[in-house]
Amino acid sequence: MPDKRRVLMTGAAGYVASQMIEEFSERYELVRADVSDKGRDGEPIEGIQVADFIDTDRSKYEHLFEGVDAVIHLSYKRSSEGGVFGDAVPHIERFATENENVVMANNVYRAAYDAGVRRMVVASSNHAADWYEHALIHAQKKDVVQPWEYPVSDNFYGWAKAAYELLAWPYACGKFGRRMEFVQVRIGYPREVDAEMFMAQPEGSEPAGGPVQNFKRHLGTHFSARDLRQLFTKAIEVEDISDEHGVPYLIVYGISGNTRRFWSLETARNMLGYEPQDDSEVKYESAIRKYLTGPDAKAGHSRVGP
Repeated sequence: MPDKRRVLMTGAAGYVASQMIEEFSERYELVRADVSDKGRDGEPIEGIQVADFIDTDRSKYEHLFEGVDAVIHLSYKRSSEGGVFGDAVPHIERFATENENVVMANNVYRAAYDAGVRRMVVASSNHAADWYEHALIHAQKKDVVQPWEYPVSDNFYGWAKAAYELLAWPYACGKFGRRMEFVQVRIGYPREVDAEMFMAQPEGSEPAGGPVQNFKRHLGTHFSARDLRQLFTKAIEVEDISDEHGVPYLIVYGISGNTRRFWSLETARNMLGYEPQDDSEVKYESAIRKYLTGPDAKAGHSRVGP
């Protein structure tokens, strides 16, 4: 039996990581690192190695990359407890924190490069190109966002995610001496879709504008735990991700096979062999009937809009 791949996971105390840890700990020789060894509940998490990847002194954590075959980069510093679209910090005030996240991404890329790591699997976000969604998808002027479209965001969170993607290109194209492989995963909504929560939101809520629109949106962006694990596994293990120019660089959307999706799964399917097992239209059929399609529902029939 071949040796297990050695995989370093940053942000290993976070929510997305929690959906992978159990299975990946069995599948790989998993090295887990985060800025804290405590979860959101303040309880210690066994096996976490503490490292601050924003610190530009890479000698403090470069040992974590030794002998590693692949890195899953999930670490992220929040601007506020309000999350991506919370009100605690206005969007225009978030540049400094998001710039630190870009610095952190480069520290991880560079430490991986210096250690001879072959592949990076990076948690980008749908927000790397969310202007298309906010300005065109919800206005029903565009049907699907493709991963190769120019990455534009109307907020600094999305800008930072797009910067992660562009920052990887010099490492991938071989400019620094060797080609390091990159899969950038534009993660959708990796949580259970709570229809009651969305329908309780006031009109004008971000990002889509109201309870019906937000419910529809999250049906389109849903990313089930088993689909998330499958996609990240394939991103680590698929042998060749090179494009037609020989550059090992790939951007994929991280969502399930949702009927209402408005992000393309083309590159994930064709380049990684991703075959999502879930569709929110089936998984949340009863809530859809109650709020969107039933006789008492007031929603229109578009995938996202009113």
